[in-house]
Amino acid sequence: MNRPPHSNDLRKGRFSQPAGIYLLTWATRNRTPWVSDWHLGRLVVAALRLSREKAEAETLAFVIMPNHVHWLIGLGNRTLANLLRNVKSHAGFHVKRRLLAQGRIQNDNAIWQDGYHDHALRTEENLQDVARYIVMNPVRAGLVKSVREYPLWDAKWL
Repeated sequence: MNRPPHSNDLRKGRFSQPAGIYLLTWATRNRTPWVSDWHLGRLVVAALRLSREKAEAETLAFVIMPNHVHWLIGLGNRTLANLLRNVKSHAGFHVKRRLLAQGRIQNDNAIWQDGYHDHALRTEENLQDVARYIVMNPVRAGLVKSVREYPLWDAKWL
């Protein structure tokens, strides 16, 4: 009998290549747009920056969307699982604290959906093209007409 894969099954065999280039994506719980303003988005950016300070990852590009995050990295001294656990925990704690203060969330609500999607970039993939794809997400989603209007992104080459 074929059954759909469980999220734990999807993580089997996942490999973290030190210094590998990865595109990571994770979503808010139930795709709720928790990160819907600049101040909340900056809390997520702070978690990405902290990973650099700890030599866990080098950020190549990112965009913080209201209900998900895309992050292009060079992996540092952590596995992908440990890196994402640290980033999601740090960002989630601070975002949740702000949402609780605003009365927008209950204490038992989780900010992030379990798991994440990762794509290891191959040598033939152009990093600049991937970075452009990432930062154009707000335009494709109809949030802004130009990426210059969206405050929650950055890329090394753009």
